[in-house]
Amino acid sequence: MEILTKTIEPKSHSERIKKRALELGFLDCGIAKADFLEDEAPRLEAYLNENRHGKMAYMENHFDMRLDPRLLVEGAKSVISLTYNYFPNKFQQNDSYKIAKYAYGTDYHFVVKDKLRELLNFIQEEIGEVSGRAFVDSAPILEHAWAQKAGIGWVGKNSLTLSKQKGSFFFLSELILDLELDCDEAFKTDHCGSCSKCVEACPTDAILPDRKIDGSKCISYFTIELKDAIPSEMKGKFEDWIFGCDICQDVCPWNRFSIPHTEEKFRPKEELLNFSKSDWEEITEEVFRKVFQKSPVKRTKFEGLKRNIDFVSQNS
Repeated sequence: MEILTKTIEPKSHSERIKKRALELGFLDCGIAKADFLEDEAPRLEAYLNENRHGKMAYMENHFDMRLDPRLLVEGAKSVISLTYNYFPNKFQQNDSYKIAKYAYGTDYHFVVKDKLRELLNFIQEEIGEVSGRAFVDSAPILEHAWAQKAGIGWVGKNSLTLSKQKGSFFFLSELILDLELDCDEAFKTDHCGSCSKCVEACPTDAILPDRKIDGSKCISYFTIELKDAIPSEMKGKFEDWIFGCDICQDVCPWNRFSIPHTEEKFRPKEELLNFSKSDWEEITEEVFRKVFQKSPVKRTKFEGLKRNIDFVSQNS
């Protein structure tokens, strides 16, 4: 009887964790065994050697840790991958400079991290002594690889995780635990097929073959990560994007299945939705602080946003 109990526990725990994750508002939850990402190692090495990460020097750090979650959490046995919807039901007005939809509301790092902590507390209270860590784009983790291993979806040609039922407008996050759980089957089918809409739509040719993005050419890289002047060869190629970019997601046929989120903290301020191009061009630091008080846009700071606006307005 004791052997039987131990056999069914991982499955029972997994079911309870997934149920609680959905109750907390997560869109999806999948589980994979914490192990070395053997297939990803040569891909990551080639990516870095080709300097596809541009000036994002942090991507060169912790190479081994990116490939093995057991180096992040001692004794790790399971990686729980979760998705959290951010697709809005209201959008910016058409004749405006654009920011990525994920930045419409409160910074997701805070919102999703709080949900993850609730889930981890639930696991520790319900199951017992479990050690683990919560991650929301905050550690060297190959989150798309883990989402695929956890059965959530496949990696599309734009390098994002795609779901047949839910598209790609969702955040990825992880719980790495020293608890053995019943794992999901990895998602093995590529449903992009011969479609190349995202590749063709990218105005800076940042989408490469084999599910790679040349980060050094991506509009999101230029408008968020790059602290230097935007290269002159990018003139006229930003299509009015001043913080991030959604082009490859907007054209993806699978995103016709995206449904609006219900997260109150992601709801955008009306001022943001109603900003005209002239409002953006005349934005003051005071207005910036008010409108983007808890927004991811704060990451680029007022000076960075002004740089982006000036570059796009002068070169569109």
